[in-house]
Amino acid sequence: MSSTELDAPPIRSILLAIITVVGLHLLTAFALVTIKTPTIKPEPETETPPVEIQFVTLPTKSAAPKAEVLPQEVSVQKPAQPTVEPQPTTPPKAETLPKQRVKTPIEPVVKKKVPEAVPVIATEQNAPDSSQKPLPEQAVPKKISPEPIVDTSAADERRKEAAAQAKKAAQDAEAKAAEIEKAKLKEAELKAVKAAQEARSIANAKAAAQAKAARDAAEAAARAKAEAEAAAAAQSNEPVSFTASAANWASAPNFSFPERAARRARSGDTLNVVLVLRVNKQGGIDSVSVAQSSGNSLLDREAQRQVRSGKFKPFTKNGVPVVGNVTLPISYAVP
Repeated sequence: MSSTELDAPPIRSILLAIITVVGLHLLTAFALVTIKTPTIKPEPETETPPVEIQFVTLPTKSAAPKAEVLPQEVSVQKPAQPTVEPQPTTPPKAETLPKQRVKTPIEPVVKKKVPEAVPVIATEQNAPDSSQKPLPEQAVPKKISPEPIVDTSAADERRKEAAAQAKKAAQDAEAKAAEIEKAKLKEAELKAVKAAQEARSIANAKAAAQAKAARDAAEAAARAKAEAEAAAAAQSNEPVSFTASAANWASAPNFSFPERAARRARSGDTLNVVLVLRVNKQGGIDSVSVAQSSGNSLLDREAQRQVRSGKFKPFTKNGVPVVGNVTLPISYAVP
């Protein structure tokens, strides 16, 4: 097993991590989608209480002696300006539209014209009575603040962006897992092919080794058998028959027709003698016998004498020198 297989994490742990990441992204996207946009409740309208005006009649005083009317200071009192009640305006609810900013229209407050105040001359009759209670202060209307503008397009965009990111992360994780699985399958196929090639090479090497061992064994057996036969032949000294063609002369003898034998033969005749030679392990001729006579005893004896002057190369059998019997025909031409 290679070192890369030991260092690489198992497929199960990789898939588990990918599934966990995808699940977290999906939960985040679902949470962002399910979050509701907060709705702002309008403040309850406060009605301005009506201003109560009470008319007081001054008591009439008894007749008094006329007195000199002195000029008095005339004070002009400005009556309090009545406030115009603002008409309650209910702003329309802002509808949530995708990627649009809805503004709540605010109706302007219309101020009514107030008639100019008429100057009043303060006299004894219309002088204010100290016992009269002062009129309550008129309530000042509160300013109605417009509802805040809620922009929901940004939240929608964030939700859509989060959903798109989660989807892209899931797709990237799936693609990465597919690439890892494909790479592992390819690596496994390459390893299987390599293992098959190694197995074939090992099988071929074993078959060649076995064939070579069988050949070596056969050759060794043949050599052992030949050596055993040679050793047996060397120990037994039993002669082995060879033909004249298998004999090689180390030094060839000189065959010549003897003059004494020419008296008994006619000129131009050919006389044939067949000799049987016993050759020792060194190639020397130990004995010579006549297997077939030429008809001339002098020629047969001379042929036996002449052949002894030669020497053969040792005869071998299975690489071991042996004693050999050689049948040698000799032809003589009568001069």
